[in-house]
Amino acid sequence: MIVPGSMPLRSAFETPEAKRRYNARLFGQIAPRYDLATVVLSYGRDRHWKRRLVELADVAEGERALDLACGTADIALLLAARGARVTGLDLAPPMLALARGKLDGAPVRLAAGDMTRLPFATGCADVVTAGYGLRNMPALDVALGEVVRVLKPGGRFLALDFNKPDGWAMREAYLAYLSIVGSVLGVVFHGDGATYRYIAASLRRYPGAAAVCEAMTRAGFRDARWLPVLGGLMAIHVAKK
Repeated sequence: MIVPGSMPLRSAFETPEAKRRYNARLFGQIAPRYDLATVVLSYGRDRHWKRRLVELADVAEGERALDLACGTADIALLLAARGARVTGLDLAPPMLALARGKLDGAPVRLAAGDMTRLPFATGCADVVTAGYGLRNMPALDVALGEVVRVLKPGGRFLALDFNKPDGWAMREAYLAYLSIVGSVLGVVFHGDGATYRYIAASLRRYPGAAAVCEAMTRAGFRDARWLPVLGGLMAIHVAKK
């Protein structure tokens, strides 16, 4: 995405800080079309995957939940519907503005912030979730360390994200497909083909689900595993502190 005052896509991955700034601009720009684009890119299955993640979280009445990279609050609202006390956090204020419009009295608090610098107390959460957040982290290990910090002992972490296929041919075909579809959606929704090409570009640099589980273990999680979604092209990660 190239808008006045922003950096081109090729520069978004030069440093962690460059990626953080790019993400803040990108997700602020796409916020009005974010829900629709997510439905299109997931073939209408996005809400089903989020419901599955929340079911796996097994939230109990009154538990404290943090939904990171909350976007327009889909997962946060599902957690609240199960009785959790929820705080949603996102880097982009325009996303949070749209989320507030969807709350309709639901007991969800919203805050602006970065997953690598969580503004929450140590050991404050029973459950932490993230929808499409891990792949966007400027420093994945730092973000996972922050999730470990804010979880209580025995707390659960669940994250939904794209996966990167292991086989070279499948991986390259998938990335090419995402790049082409992203270009089309970018032109249709925003008049800029680069907007959603970020997905393929970020996924190319993402370690993939199995390696993310290894990073979770290094960060201090136990029982880290991932469940294949959409034939393994997407993944739900599940781990405990």
